[in-house]
Amino acid sequence: MTRPLVVSIFGTRPEATKMAPLVRLLIDDPEIDHELIVTAQHRGLLDDVLQLFDLSPAVDLDLMQQEQSLDYITAGVLSGVGAALDRLQPQLVLVHGDTTTSFAAALAAFHRRIPVGHVEAGLRTSSIAEPFPEEFNRRGVDMLATQYYCPTSEAAANLSNGRIWGGQVHVTGNTALDSVRLVARPDYVFPDELRDYTEHVGPKLLVTSHRRENWGRNMDGICEGLKGILSDHPEAMACFCWHPNPQLRNQIRSRLGGHGRVLLTDPPRFDAFVNLLRVSTLILTDSGGIQEEITMLGRFALVLRRETERPEAVAAGYTRVVGTQAAEIRRAAHEELPRLLRGDFPTAPSPFGDGQASERILQAIRGLLLDAAAG
Repeated sequence: MTRPLVVSIFGTRPEATKMAPLVRLLIDDPEIDHELIVTAQHRGLLDDVLQLFDLSPAVDLDLMQQEQSLDYITAGVLSGVGAALDRLQPQLVLVHGDTTTSFAAALAAFHRRIPVGHVEAGLRTSSIAEPFPEEFNRRGVDMLATQYYCPTSEAAANLSNGRIWGGQVHVTGNTALDSVRLVARPDYVFPDELRDYTEHVGPKLLVTSHRRENWGRNMDGICEGLKGILSDHPEAMACFCWHPNPQLRNQIRSRLGGHGRVLLTDPPRFDAFVNLLRVSTLILTDSGGIQEEITMLGRFALVLRRETERPEAVAAGYTRVVGTQAAEIRRAAHEELPRLLRGDFPTAPSPFGDGQASERILQAIRGLLLDAAAG
């Protein structure tokens, strides 16, 4: 019997880190063939993850350009992935989450009537504009999918309430925790460029911000809020892992460059970043994945957004949504840091699973493909 072919598609670092444990399982499965397509929506950041998890794509679209537009990425993924699917003829296409790569790849599969499996399905905010364009992307993929691998029961309920799905819904946990489980370790040796931060003896603040809706005035608020925290806590140091976009970097540099207690650094490789989370006192971020990852590391984050599609982390005590106004960021840090400095970190079980989501997703895929073949 011919083995069914599953094609996984991703193009950014967050997709790659969350898909890598599942892809490794699919590669090793004796009854399923697997191929990987990467779009390189993010080039260097993606390559680090491919190297870390020893993944070799069958197709690399190599799309990334300086200051690329959403239109450019969407068109390139749609045509490039479409041509690859015409050649490979898979029985299932897997995409992850909410990126432009995920939506355009799912649409290419839909055009060819190829079933789509959506990893991290069902997340929602109340506005299609926040996060932008991610909220539209994930809703679009959910409309096209055949199987849904939801990180929580709340995400599964969002699919039901939205009345947009007609496929198989599986609550699996989030594969982000699978990846954290593989790379977090207390004996991790940090690269030299991070040691001023990791060896700092006072409070350590780890900062990331990349959402498009936070570019411009909101980023000014984030930077000013961070400076306010450092003013309130002269013994603290911050590490700002900034986005590769040159316009965004120029804005952050104009606000924080030259500050003696702010390390501005390229995003470290995923294993280094997870261990940065592990040793930090307080995280400030607009990232979705970080809100998940910290729940396996027992860390706490201020979410630099007006709303989160991961309310489970708020309910479990791992995050607090504070927005992007400098005064609110500073006030929240003033309220939270004393307990964190006492070692009072969250201890509730992660609402996003146990680090075994990839195994559950693999079983759902096997049920879809192998049961169908046997029938």
